[in-house]
Formats: sequence, C-alpha cells, structure tokens
Amino acid sequence: MKSGKELPDRLAEKYGIYQRSRPDGIVFWFHALSVGECLALIPLIEKALEELPDAHVVLTSSTATSVTALAAARPPDRCIHVFQPADTFQAVRRFLDHWRPDVAGFSELDFWPRLMFETNGRGIPMILVNSRMPEGSFRSRRRISGVMRDTLGLFDRILVQDADSAPRFVAFGAEAGKISVAGALKSAARPLPANETELAPLRRQIGGRSVWLAAATHRSEHSAVIAAHTKVIEELPGTLLILAPRHVRDGDDAEAITEGQFAHLSRRGRGERIEKNTQVYLADTIGEMALWYRLAPVSFVGHSLAPGLEGKNPFEAVALGSCVLHGPETAYFAESYHNLDQAGGAKKVVNSEELASNVVALQSAESRKFMIKRANEIVADRRGVVDATWTAIREAVQ
Repeated sequence: MKSGKELPDRLAEKYGIYQRSRPDGIVFWFHALSVGECLALIPLIEKALEELPDAHVVLTSSTATSVTALAAARPPDRCIHVFQPADTFQAVRRFLDHWRPDVAGFSELDFWPRLMFETNGRGIPMILVNSRMPEGSFRSRRRISGVMRDTLGLFDRILVQDADSAPRFVAFGAEAGKISVAGALKSAARPLPANETELAPLRRQIGGRSVWLAAATHRSEHSAVIAAHTKVIEELPGTLLILAPRHVRDGDDAEAITEGQFAHLSRRGRGERIEKNTQVYLADTIGEMALWYRLAPVSFVGHSLAPGLEGKNPFEAVALGSCVLHGPETAYFAESYHNLDQAGGAKKVVNSEELASNVVALQSAESRKFMIKRANEIVADRRGVVDATWTAIREAVQ
C-alpha cells in the first residue's frame, strides 16, 4: 500500500460493522490518530496484556497508513485493530454496543465529539494519555475554548507529556487535580522491527560507503537537505543520502529537486536498487523507517528545519542507534529535544551548512559514541512513563 486511501475490505468498520466478535473478559480501548500515535501506544498495550493475560485491547485509528505500520510493528495477538467509527450517532453506537470497552484511553488530542460524549454517557472511564499542549496548539484552540472545556471535562484522568502542558489544559477548564505529568510514551517505545529479508540486500548494495538519512522530511526542507548533501559529498565522495519524506505524495517533488543537483538517484517506490553510483536513494514508501534508521548511523529527523514546522519523534532513531540531528522547529517534542540536546544526545542545526558539517563529523564510529551513550541514558531515565500510564488505566477498571 503506497498511500493513505481507503481500504475497501475494511470500510464497514467505519460504520460500526465488524467481522470479529467481542472477546470475553476485560477490553481496553485505545484510540490514536495515525502511525506515530499508534506505535507510541504499543509498549502500553504490551504492558496491559502482560499484566492481564485474559484481557484484550481494541486499538482504533483513522488512517490506512496506520494499518501498514502496525503490521510491520507486530503488536500482541490480543490487540485487535479496527478503524475509528465515523463520528455519527449510528456508527458510534454500533461501535460501543459491539466492543463494550471497560475503559477508554484517548491518545494526544484527537477529539471526536460524538464518539467521546457517547462513551462518557455510558459510564465508561475515560483517560487522556500521552497528551501535550504546545504553545502553538494552545493559541490555535482558543477559538474553540468552549468545545475544549466541555471535552476535557469528560476525562477521569489527563496524563500529559511535559510540565508546560499542564497549565494550558487547566486554562481550557480541565481540573488540575485530574492532571499528571507522566512523560512521553514515544520515549519508551521499543525499537521498530525491520524485515531482515529486506534489510540484508540493502546492506549489500550500500557496502562500505558512508551513509546518512533525512527522515520524515517536509517538502519545504528538501532543498536544504539536498544542498547539505552536496557539501557532504565534497568532503566525503561516494556518501549516500537516504531521503525518506514524511508523506509519500512528496516523492515526486523530492525527486525533481534531487535531479537538479545529482545525476544518480534511485527510488524505492519504483523498485530500484541502490547502485554503486547512486547518490540519493529516495525511500518513498510507508512503514519502512526501521530499515533506514538501521542503515544510517546519522539521521536528520525532519519536519524541524523550516519555519512553521513542529518536529517529529527523535526516539525511533535513538532506539536503533542512529545519532539524531534536528532543526530548531520542534514544538511538538520541545521537552524531549531539549533534554536530548542538553545531555549531548542530539544536536540542533539551523541550516544546510551546519547539517552537512555535522553529518561529516559523525561518520566515524568513534565520533558517535558519546552522543549514542547520552541519548540512551535519556531513554533509560524515561522508562517509567509506561508504568505511570498503565497504573492510571488499571485503576480505572472496576
């Protein structure tokens, strides 16, 4: 699957019609918007199912891309993924009638009024998990402050990622006594699994060349990334750039920019190999980031360099031993990047020149040791986030 279009054989789920019956026993329901939010929940899901061997989890999401990513991540067998029901009276009631969840965990700020008010109306405990309120989101949501107040009032507990978010939730009417700073679940995520049958030939194709990754990039960053690679090649001829745009639809734009600077590009979306003369490998596919982080010892984590962007999760790279470079626009993960930067576990760059110089400097294994060590220490300090979140959810089950 190359895009986020509908999956025809599962469209009925959006109307509250399911092929699988509700399992016996406790059913935890978690809702997440898309790929990143679903993957962040997997350690929590694993914890729940390990603690309660007879329980099941229903995980809902909104996008077809999340199906591909979850298949690659291989969640536990007792985790059932279905699409979020359409936010209509009929679909929501069918969903709740069918699954009868014992507790509902909504991730981040993906709010659907009918779904949430109907859940609350049935007396199902509701917990907001892994949530955050960056300054930009706080400002933009002021115009719907009444809706925010009413929606936040539905939750029994609100678990936020950072201390800065807590007063912003209170400003929208959430009860301070319901709010806890638990940390970011993404910091505790296990390494993304990779298909070894795909990884081995890619390693052979790259051989002993230097390589770096530009991951989850926005189209507004591609010119700067390509300019940086031009400078990297001047210092380290033969270096390969793996360019993995955040959106597959940006592949054509990235290819056009690349072809203006480099003669040799290969594109995974067309099934092309990495040849000896390939200068840029365009990884325009879904659910394969685990491959690219494993292949690249240095990763620029995108959606962070151009004004107006807000950053992407750095911990997927950290978990797979890739050194993290990032731009200054990281509002969605401000606390995570601040802690990583302060510890020396990641490094901020502000332009293509700084990006290139750091990519070159980190190509030796010796130069990466300190950054990897400090990043792993940050991750180790945050492992309690899963336990804290699970405790709040477990306490909600009667």
